[in-house]
Amino acid sequence: MILAAGRGERMRPLTDHTPKPLLMAGGKPLIVWHLEKLADAGFSSVVINHAHLGEQIEAVLGSGSAFGVRIRYSHEVQALETAGGIANALHLLGDAPFLVVNADIWTDYDFRHILPRLGAMCSHRAGCLAHLVMVDNPPQHSRGDFALSANTVHSDGNALLTFSGIGIYRPALFAGVAPGSQARLAPLLRWAMQREQVSGEYYAGCWRDIGTPQRLSELNAELLG
Repeated sequence: MILAAGRGERMRPLTDHTPKPLLMAGGKPLIVWHLEKLADAGFSSVVINHAHLGEQIEAVLGSGSAFGVRIRYSHEVQALETAGGIANALHLLGDAPFLVVNADIWTDYDFRHILPRLGAMCSHRAGCLAHLVMVDNPPQHSRGDFALSANTVHSDGNALLTFSGIGIYRPALFAGVAPGSQARLAPLLRWAMQREQVSGEYYAGCWRDIGTPQRLSELNAELLG
């Protein structure tokens, strides 16, 4: 699943008429970078949620065949936050663990690296409810999010890292979120972390949170250069 329902307030005025996932970087929309990399890794089916100007996303991406995947859409009248958007799309995602990627990041992370973890979570009923890819803290988020120790993610501790927006989740993590309701992801993750049910990995490669016009401009210049 690619999360694409955010309004992109910090990206205004760029997002007044264009949804953030369709903003261009390096000659293609941000979300297309994800679709191509997911297809290269062997993923064939992708769910995309949308709200603000979502019809533009469907018009540009269509069925997904141009990118080597099959796309299904989860429409939200108003953005439901991360956990709410995922819970609202569970009927499209099925009963097995699934990969989720934020649309508003850019990374050279190879999604093939996460396939063994996805396979392991699919083959074991008990155990982790989530697996997170963690990265170094960017300047705009220097305090980080969670701690990573011995491949387990904790809600507190020293040497906090930033959650990349790339993760695997079991549907059971969202059991308490009613479809169509707003819900944030962080409280659910912290609840699971207290039970040591969140694993993680550290990625040292290129990762960007494209949250402002300046960061988008910088990424575009870097990719074109």
